[in-house]
Amino acid sequence: MSEAAKSVLVIAQNNKTEALRMASGLTLLDDEVKVAVLGTLDQSHEVQIQLESLDFAEVPISYLEPTEDAVQLAASIQDADVVFVV
Repeated sequence: MSEAAKSVLVIAQNNKTEALRMASGLTLLDDEVKVAVLGTLDQSHEVQIQLESLDFAEVPISYLEPTEDAVQLAASIQDADVVFVV
């Protein structure tokens, strides 16, 4: 059974490391995965590993400020078929 590929947006808001890990896992499917990071990421080793994994999978990552980039975030949400907020 084949289903059409979906556009998946992972918003890294509260647990950013877990959001990045989830996005990495979602690349195993044929769906298009994008990540929006609200605020900044810490520089931990675990975050760096997830970023390298996402870079290898060519997953686009947007770094957004919640108060300044609300329009861009809203457009990304509207374009996605599935949105995870982690």
